Amino acid sequence: MKIIHLLTIVFCLALLLKINVSSASFDPLRKVYIVYLGEHVGDKTFQEIEDAHHSYLHSVKGSKEAAKACIVYSYKKVINGFSAVLTPDEAHKISGMDGVISVFHSDPTESRLHTTRSWDFISLLEANWDVTRANSREQLLNQAGYGQNVVVGVLDSGIWPESESFNDLGMGPIPATWKGFCEPGVDFNSSHCNRKLVGARYYLKGFEANFGPLDPTINFRSARDALGHGTHTASTAGGRNVPGAAAIGGFGVGNATGGAPLVRLAMYKVCWNIPAVKGGGSSCLDDDMLAAFEDAITDGVDVLSISIGGRTGKPYAESGIAVGALHAVKRNIVVVCSAGNSGPDPFTVTNISPWIITVGASSIDRVFSSPVVLGNGMVVEGQSVTPFVKGTYPLVYASDVEIPGTTTSDTSGRCFAGTLSPALTVGKAVFCWSGDTTQALEVQRAGGVAVVLGNRYNGVGVVGRPYLIPGTVILSGGKWSVYRYTQNDLAPTATLTPAITLIGGNTSSPTPFMAAFTSRGPNVIEPNILKPDITAPGLNILAAWSEAASPLRVPSDNRVVKFQIDSGTSMACPHVAGVAALIKAVHPDWSSAAIRSALMTTATANNNLGKLITDVVGNFATPLQYGAGHIQPAKAADPGLVYDASYEDYLLFLCSTTGNLLDPTFVCPLILPSPSNFNYPSVTITKLTGVVTVQRTLTNVGVGNATYTVTVATPPGFSVTISPATLFFSATGEKQSFSITVQAMVIAPVDAFGWFYWSDGIHQVISPILLSV
Repeated sequence: MKIIHLLTIVFCLALLLKINVSSASFDPLRKVYIVYLGEHVGDKTFQEIEDAHHSYLHSVKGSKEAAKACIVYSYKKVINGFSAVLTPDEAHKISGMDGVISVFHSDPTESRLHTTRSWDFISLLEANWDVTRANSREQLLNQAGYGQNVVVGVLDSGIWPESESFNDLGMGPIPATWKGFCEPGVDFNSSHCNRKLVGARYYLKGFEANFGPLDPTINFRSARDALGHGTHTASTAGGRNVPGAAAIGGFGVGNATGGAPLVRLAMYKVCWNIPAVKGGGSSCLDDDMLAAFEDAITDGVDVLSISIGGRTGKPYAESGIAVGALHAVKRNIVVVCSAGNSGPDPFTVTNISPWIITVGASSIDRVFSSPVVLGNGMVVEGQSVTPFVKGTYPLVYASDVEIPGTTTSDTSGRCFAGTLSPALTVGKAVFCWSGDTTQALEVQRAGGVAVVLGNRYNGVGVVGRPYLIPGTVILSGGKWSVYRYTQNDLAPTATLTPAITLIGGNTSSPTPFMAAFTSRGPNVIEPNILKPDITAPGLNILAAWSEAASPLRVPSDNRVVKFQIDSGTSMACPHVAGVAALIKAVHPDWSSAAIRSALMTTATANNNLGKLITDVVGNFATPLQYGAGHIQPAKAADPGLVYDASYEDYLLFLCSTTGNLLDPTFVCPLILPSPSNFNYPSVTITKLTGVVTVQRTLTNVGVGNATYTVTVATPPGFSVTISPATLFFSATGEKQSFSITVQAMVIAPVDAFGWFYWSDGIHQVISPILLSV
């Protein structure tokens, strides 16, 4: 069936790109658009739904045949809508038709793919301030049954089912609520699923409509993972315990485990390799993701982990993830997404819908230390996950061995592809001012035998890569020392020392710190909602890997690994998804909003030294980087109080911001609340003038007869009053409301941050406050 559909798409594209003989020109702007119509109501058959979708296309295409040929997806289960190849004019015409909520481009360049120590670190950090929680992780796992009755769906690049992380040894029967299956394809059949991996599907109609037939040399036409990313994220969320796991070279050796080791996993493959001739990289199409959302919802997932996103936030009605997630949350599915890797710039956070849990990335307390010793005896701090033996090499600065005319003043010294002269580079170690895989490969191409890379980011955070030649990344503070040495010494040399693993107090930096790459707020769509929501480990995380994807994911790297160290908010997201699955197991009756609240209000903004979390250069980070703070799983299972929200609350929020573009059955009230009044676990008020009061409502999920009092750490330059200052809950499930009144003082900063928390002597329900004038 997929082959037949591909032929219709090819036929459609051929029709659309057909040259008009009289004008000798064609319109190159035809693209795949998603037409969103809301949610299905009534009891129409699938055929009736598809016919209705065709009717929209018929009106702009001129014939039923053209309409049927050019449709890519018809969403018939939960989401009402379709995707099709349209011209901008056709898309505009459809956007004005009755029943159409939004029409947006399924942009192939927009959405991209954004662990032994990390879970131990999370537990240690949580126990750092409460010795009674020294065994908190094991207690939570036991309480949750290790997540065995929860299904986590993962939208990603597929899965390597043979990985030990996905074995089902000793696991019980699959939950009866599960309705999914394993879709057969290339090198993948039903036997690859088991009681651990309970579902696997793949979606590529949108991808092929944009890029043509799938290239089988770089992709599997199945749920099998050719990238490694999906295998990594799935095992981080719910992989089994694998003793002795390590990356290439033995780095990170230990017990690899997911957050919920007995959770059931379902893979929805939506991301694919793009051929080099069409730009390379990978792409995840909105229309493919919407099809995956539909199946995940009807299959019966409980949690969705999505490490995919664009470069910044998108309007809700123009984001496949936002639309799909709202339909999932309506059915009480917890949706966890990555915040993006476009930091350290502000206004870059993505997946900013308030019904999504948005996760930033921070470090753990493990460093792979690999100092570089210069010929003058100076030792420069570096880090590496490249296996090599100690060696001393002649050292040159890249700018001194470049091919004339290949660089500018801005690019000189940066080892860009094709810039280094083999005649000058052979047999030497090359110092590149900054870089990563591309620079290491360029040094290798030119005959270099080792590479010293300046860190791409300022500060302490280094993204580890296992290069193909000896290589170390030196911290930004040491770059000038290396540069001056290469320019002033007649015969400079560098000794690269193999990395050793430093853990805990042996590292030189407080942990966690915020990764330089993690995307930051403010929220570009609705600045009165704080994003990201929370942070979790995302720097140099070890997890399972596809044996079809080399460590560097480049053609010249033919190494095969079972585990890999990788970095990104993609790695942080499944940490939170795994914890959400455990909380779902402990509290199956909680809403997705209650679970989000529990995660946020129990998070910590302190590092292992008891001070505020910092960024990579040592400055105090802010909630615009870490949201409510660093995740604390055991505390999240017992938060005391939660800020709950219903599907209708989200629609009311949309009324007050975008005019409720996502559900035409909901009628907005005449008097709209401020977006700051949405019952979110954080409080953000922007463009503050005069006195502003917002409301919040807490629900007791602890014991009855509980009294909570409030403590406020007021943002500097503002006044904050919370009333009442005491809340009494006579029973579990009872709700109590309070008001927060704020005012800027005479001299107030542009942005200020503070906190308030409710405590009964056992629980602390903490919320960040962000105020700006």
